[in-house]
Amino acid sequence: MNASAQTANRLREVILNGTWIANTNFNAQLSDLSWQQATQQIGALNSIAILSSHIHYYIAGVLNVLEGGTLNIKDKFSFDFPPIQSQHDWQAVTGRLWADTERLAACVERMTHEEMQADFAGKQYGSYQRNIDALIEHCYYHLGQIVLIKKMVLAAEGG
Repeated sequence: MNASAQTANRLREVILNGTWIANTNFNAQLSDLSWQQATQQIGALNSIAILSSHIHYYIAGVLNVLEGGTLNIKDKFSFDFPPIQSQHDWQAVTGRLWADTERLAACVERMTHEEMQADFAGKQYGSYQRNIDALIEHCYYHLGQIVLIKKMVLAAEGG
């Protein structure tokens, strides 16, 4: 398996279906949550819904670049999302996360070694490989938070 395929599989593992690194993934953690659980605020922590939307924001931004667009994401907007007010809203958030992750992984899988080493949206950002690796690491960081917040939400419910 080439490096691009390995990177694409690492992205799928953390979001869609893996258990190798954290023994879980976003899909496993989010799929059984109601919108009320996902949006429940625990103290000053971000909600599970906000963290999930935050991760999707970056996945969608990197995907846009890989599909020929420009880099339009900015850290200062990475937590600004419309409120989730129904199960339909929550399913739309997770549905976009799953679909865009698969689209991004498919794009990464098709990249050559040279493309992976090329500058990502400008020399100041480093290579595509560096940015995709950082995205995966960022996903694991927030996955850990989601696991802990989910335990707190369920404990608050008596579960």
